[in-house]
Amino acid sequence: MEISIYNSLKSRLETIDIEFTEKNTTWFDCENDNDIYMITDFNDGILIKELGYSYPIWIDGETRASIAYDQQKAKKLKCMIC
Repeated sequence: MEISIYNSLKSRLETIDIEFTEKNTTWFDCENDNDIYMITDFNDGILIKELGYSYPIWIDGETRASIAYDQQKAKKLKCMIC
């Protein structure tokens, strides 16, 4: 699947090819658009996606395991970048 992401390392939008699977992605139940919907390991980093229409953010050097697969830790990590 081809998607657009915000690359935090380069501070720009990019298009990537990715397959979201149970092996590389954790999904969360959400109520609000700014809740973290999913976290995905990708290219030695982590993609963090909110429920709404925003672009997923890619953060280099972090993984789902490094944030203990935790929705709140993903939100804090995303907030540090934005």
